[in-house]
Amino acid sequence: MSGSDPALPPERAVSAWEALRDYTDARVALGRSGTSMTTRDLLAFTQAHAAARDAVHDRADFAGLRAQLEAAGEAVLEVRSRAPDRATYLRRPDLGRTLHPGALPALQAARTAGPADIAVVVADGLSAGALAQVMPLLTLLLPALRAEGFTFAPVTLASQARVALGDGVALALGARLALVLIGERPGLSSPDSLGAYLTFAPRAVTPDSARNCVSNIRPAGLQARAAAWTLRHLVGAALRRELSGVDLKDDSGPLPADGDARVLPHAE
Repeated sequence: MSGSDPALPPERAVSAWEALRDYTDARVALGRSGTSMTTRDLLAFTQAHAAARDAVHDRADFAGLRAQLEAAGEAVLEVRSRAPDRATYLRRPDLGRTLHPGALPALQAARTAGPADIAVVVADGLSAGALAQVMPLLTLLLPALRAEGFTFAPVTLASQARVALGDGVALALGARLALVLIGERPGLSSPDSLGAYLTFAPRAVTPDSARNCVSNIRPAGLQARAAAWTLRHLVGAALRRELSGVDLKDDSGPLPADGDARVLPHAE
């Protein structure tokens, strides 16, 4: 977006456009060289486009994430979808929605004696870099939900996975609710965005209308504490009211002050 406000003098119009850069990552106040963009803005666009492509094609660091989760005391499982590689995953979304048959024995063996309330599934999705947001979010969210008495199946790391794969994981683990944390499709200013999808009583074929989503979880977007506050409310309400999706609205209200121990008691 470029141009000037005809109601302002030229020198003030330019500064007004440039001031918008302090409030948004959108491409505003782009420079012009004749009928083209300036070299600076063209290179910035090319770099952002390359970062988005890398986010889609890079390999997610599940080994590092597993080590962090286990160091935090979490039981961890690893599964994969029916997509055999990244190229197939991108061309065949249907394969990313279903578990590889070889994953079922490990999931069923990890099933607890009674039904767990929540199965957390961490999926690479369309952004490997988004997994950097998982530990900051779970470090806040899991203790808060456990403090309310909710129980968890082992955290499941899922490669080449789409959102719906979480349904199969939750069913195999006997969990009442699936919480899928997944790399979102990268934009030109957000290659590291994490999405959180929760589904109460998932089934083999779950419509999107039965899911709630909290998106754009990243340092430059919805920060971990705000996301944990919203998810704590939505997950708790879904389990208590036994519903999710279009029937479950986010009425969590504004995020309280950092020091409020009633909100996220384990926040730093």
